[in-house]
Amino acid sequence: MQPASIDDTLAQLAAQDYFASRELATALYLALRMERPLFVEGEPGVGKTELAKAAAGMLGTSMLRLQCYEGLDTASALYEWDYPRQIMALRLAEAAGERPGNDTLYRSEFLLKRPLLQALMPDENHPGARRVLLIDEIDRADEPFEAFLLELLSDFQISIPEYGTVRAAQRPLVVMTSNRTREVHDALKRRCLYQWIGYPERDRELEIVAARAPQTSMELQRRAVDFVHRLRGMDLFKAPGIAETIDWCRALDALSVTELDPQSVQNTLGVLLKYQDDLARVDAAQIAQCLATPG
Repeated sequence: MQPASIDDTLAQLAAQDYFASRELATALYLALRMERPLFVEGEPGVGKTELAKAAAGMLGTSMLRLQCYEGLDTASALYEWDYPRQIMALRLAEAAGERPGNDTLYRSEFLLKRPLLQALMPDENHPGARRVLLIDEIDRADEPFEAFLLELLSDFQISIPEYGTVRAAQRPLVVMTSNRTREVHDALKRRCLYQWIGYPERDRELEIVAARAPQTSMELQRRAVDFVHRLRGMDLFKAPGIAETIDWCRALDALSVTELDPQSVQNTLGVLLKYQDDLARVDAAQIAQCLATPG
């Protein structure tokens, strides 16, 4: 359901187990009201993708996801024609003595709709609901693909030469994310509202972990969050995000760990840290120090 205010946005996101800051809830509320894309940057694992999922749940629709990568082209992102079915239709028409034209070959059922095109069309499974399009990790795509997005995000329409113009009857909510592996062009950012998502404060992260890993005890959740926050204060190549904290709590529960100790932390450190240099830096002495530091 479309939120009526920022407070309502916060409440509806919380109902989806997504605990946003007021600044982020404001940006999402404005993106919905102003029908503007929302461009979200932040370190991996801080909840950028989860924001789009929570927004889809809030609006009562499904999320369309376009995962960006180097070499992504319009055929993979927008549409392409189902050539085998077109050839079959052509042969059937010829066998029937008909002269096939565009109406025969370029029909809607032969159009393979990719996420960008689907976002412009009504959601048949959720009539009347606003679509949510996640363009994930746009910084991994090439600059020409960014340029292609400019018109789509400005007018929310595309022209297919053989088919015609497809225009969104209701503009989708577009959430675009970036891990800042490279800078995204200013022209793309100008078309969006912008929000940076950082690592959450301790109490907010504890709230998130409690919602996403409820099987672990409150004491273990508290100690795990405290430990992760101390890790983030170290000089690491990649500090653990919220996603890693949640995974770690679930892993500890799967191992029936009820209390953090140096050995259990050492055994499961690969759930939090994903680079060998970081694993080597956090040695037994560092682990003991982090565990002994008062909360």
